[in-house]
Amino acid sequence: MSWTSDAEIDDGPHTIGRWLVDSAARSPERVAIDDRGVTTDYATLAARSLALADGLRDAGYGPGDRVATVSGNSTDHVVAFFACAIAGIAFVPLSWRLTPRELSDVLTRSDPSLVLVEDEYEALAGEALRRSDRMPRAAVLGTTGVETAVPRAPRPGTWRPVRDDDPLLIIFTSGSEAAPKGVVLTHANCFWNNLALAQALPLTQDDVVLAMLPQFHVAAWNCQPLLAWWTGATVVLERSFQPARILQLIADRHVTAMMGVPTQYAMLAADGDTTAADTSSLRLALVGGATMPVELQRAWTERGVPLTQGYGLTEAGPNVLHLPAAEAADAPGAVGRPYPHVSVRVVDPGTGLPLDGPATGELWVRGPSVFAGFLGDEAATSRALSDGWLRTGDLVSRDAGGVYRIVDRLKDIYISGGENVAPAEVEYALCLHPLVEAAAVVGVPDEVWGERGIAFVVRSPGAALSADELLAHARRNLAAFKIPVHVEFVDELPRSTIEKLARSRLGERARALRAHSDPREQAETRSPSRGES
Repeated sequence: MSWTSDAEIDDGPHTIGRWLVDSAARSPERVAIDDRGVTTDYATLAARSLALADGLRDAGYGPGDRVATVSGNSTDHVVAFFACAIAGIAFVPLSWRLTPRELSDVLTRSDPSLVLVEDEYEALAGEALRRSDRMPRAAVLGTTGVETAVPRAPRPGTWRPVRDDDPLLIIFTSGSEAAPKGVVLTHANCFWNNLALAQALPLTQDDVVLAMLPQFHVAAWNCQPLLAWWTGATVVLERSFQPARILQLIADRHVTAMMGVPTQYAMLAADGDTTAADTSSLRLALVGGATMPVELQRAWTERGVPLTQGYGLTEAGPNVLHLPAAEAADAPGAVGRPYPHVSVRVVDPGTGLPLDGPATGELWVRGPSVFAGFLGDEAATSRALSDGWLRTGDLVSRDAGGVYRIVDRLKDIYISGGENVAPAEVEYALCLHPLVEAAAVVGVPDEVWGERGIAFVVRSPGAALSADELLAHARRNLAAFKIPVHVEFVDELPRSTIEKLARSRLGERARALRAHSDPREQAETRSPSRGES
């Protein structure tokens, strides 16, 4: 496919589409993507993206439209992302880990004008679309699909330049409520997020970035890959997490930078081939999703690859805090200091007043990378933001040196293998069973996954329902990473004096159950596959 270096982007100065065009103009023959051994240079990536952007515009799509995708990590998916960025269309990557019911729900909530599907997920997407209240246009990703013919837009719009405040990414994330919410990140949000990353943890053209996080996560774009394409580096796309294969990729591709969650780094360290694998090329290994255990940091440091701890949340772009690897030994359990261009404060949860000096309270975040709001949910946006400050729902402590540690979560969500799990969503799915009267789910610590869910369930009077039957039912309605690891049947759920569910009491009971559970259950270490994590 031809590429012309005089291609111009006459859009806002902080729009992301220009990054690819600029990199292609500087280094057209450099490898932009290594996708399972098939390489794509910057000239080809830019040419395909510009051509698809033109096709989308010609078909009537533009600013104000949303394009949803169901795809694994792939070059075709990256082409679709940059095409949407160039055309001013919001890109909505949806999780292939969801069940048809869950995917149908987020399709309804996102209300896309067009859905692009990788052929591997056509059955999943097709079933979800049939269940959806809306029936958007749909096409297959790639050069033989949407890049050949774009379905006409249902409501053709008029073309205009892309603005900095146009939505770029809409990422659905589980919060403290039952229904997933779409986090709207603008071009400017992503620009400032990556600028902060570039200043704190820079990449160069010579870097090779391993991108193994699924591209329906914000970190799969804004934690190294987009910065790599802005810089002109190479991104190695990996579709699944298999420890032995990841270690081999690091050695074979001479990977210099990567991002993962503690569960993944723990599995890599525990893999039998770890000691033999050559990871000497790695210079920047970023950890997010949870605080890494001290033992994990020590294990990687002994291999010559100290880990850099990060903290963030989708609504913040996601990068908020980071702890350089060189400081980790002196600050065990810490998540660091703010990135450039990010302001944070510690707030008293009771009064809402900021606390000075060493303090413990809720972390609030402000800056140009903080999201524009939740898609179609002004009430939730208002609850999350206060005068431009994002309430994270995380309880933190700040020491005299300005270093932060995560103490607890004020919200009920727990993080399993790097994935947010909203108890309310799991409880709703359990209560869909006709023999369940009530359910409550809490997260408990897990050596491998970080946290796992324990479900407390009240059966209907006289019902004969086993844990296996209930979990089998749950698997039809929930992604695998949301399935509780244990079900405990109870006569009633504990309540406070005002009839509010007493989650803290359930948490204590859940931790006791976990401590005395079958050791074989505690030792579950199945690698996250493409259908679970």
